[in-house]
Amino acid sequence: MLLELPKKLQNLQGMAYQVANEMLRPISRKYDLAEHEYPKELDMVASILDGMNAGDENGVGAGEASKKKKRNDGSISNGSNMAAVVGIQEFCWGDTGLLLTLPRQGLGNAAIAAVANPEQLKRFKGKWAAMAITEPNTGSDSASIRTTAKKDGDHYVLNGEKIFITSGARADVIVVWATLDKDLGRAAIKSFAIERGTPGMELIRLEHKLGIKASDTAAVMFTDCRIHKDNLLGDEEINVEKGFAGVMETFDNTRPLVAAMAVGLAKASLDQARHLLKNHLKQDYSTPITNVSAVEAELYRMEADWEASRLLTLKAAWMADNAMPNSKEASIAKAKAGRVCNQITLKCVELCASVGYSENELLEKWARDSKILDIFEGTQQIQQLIVARRLLGKSSSELK
Repeated sequence: MLLELPKKLQNLQGMAYQVANEMLRPISRKYDLAEHEYPKELDMVASILDGMNAGDENGVGAGEASKKKKRNDGSISNGSNMAAVVGIQEFCWGDTGLLLTLPRQGLGNAAIAAVANPEQLKRFKGKWAAMAITEPNTGSDSASIRTTAKKDGDHYVLNGEKIFITSGARADVIVVWATLDKDLGRAAIKSFAIERGTPGMELIRLEHKLGIKASDTAAVMFTDCRIHKDNLLGDEEINVEKGFAGVMETFDNTRPLVAAMAVGLAKASLDQARHLLKNHLKQDYSTPITNVSAVEAELYRMEADWEASRLLTLKAAWMADNAMPNSKEASIAKAKAGRVCNQITLKCVELCASVGYSENELLEKWARDSKILDIFEGTQQIQQLIVARRLLGKSSSELK
């Protein structure tokens, strides 16, 4: 097994690291303290990314377009999913909150790529898209959403409230999940691309958060919000047999991205902890773990967990690029990386004692930032439930 990145991705990794180190890391604390203030420096970063992505026609996942590229000659492909994962890891080594508020790089863009038709992919190319799933009373059960979309001629009328929308106040487009018919359950849930400024869409508030403060997190109300039927992403037909699977393809794209965020953030903490403790460490990997100091043993164990998270994340993205069903692997990667990131960032604060807890270092910030990575895009418990269903061959109604 060759586990090294191919040369083209190594080059991408190097460029992303340079941006993270020289442009994101230096302003990390500034926007942690200035919550809800837009980081103007990101406009230049976004321009750099536009240049790096110029050859990518469809973006992460590319939905049906990527499936048509499946190779029949046994060869493999490293495409937009793998490139996104590699880049995100490095950017989150710089700052996770800043990554989440990069223009035109929102999770809604991955959602559009997953289910949009070719015309929609072209129409929304270059737009900054947020994703609105969570509602006040739905929690982790995305299938129980109550926002409605009623057909009215050539339009849909949306009513409902969405909360915890990353970049909800800044994005050009919000991808909103709504149900066409509550009586038909999860099969009737569709996603709609609604452009900012559409009448009937109102920003209610911005949330104050534990971490990722550079990223705005919004609550939005939809009151008789009329949008054209062409803004329903993908097929408007309700397929009861397919059920929720069409919409869930979005998560197959976005969960490896969140896992990549966790991998990058955990590496930042490990790197900084090693730097701060370098005078107290031998870092001799030839010595059995039972014969090293307690601090060194902790670092070795964290490094092993981090490497497992990284490889699981790369696998989930690689499968997506090669048109392989990756729902189980995406959930495995997200569950592992989210949990490991939490553990590593908190342990690094602990190992570095008062220095780790102080605002003079970024370790305490990274510990705060890490918590959300185990929560959004499906909590740890939800990921484990999905994995169990896939392994046991159970449906959501059979295993709750």
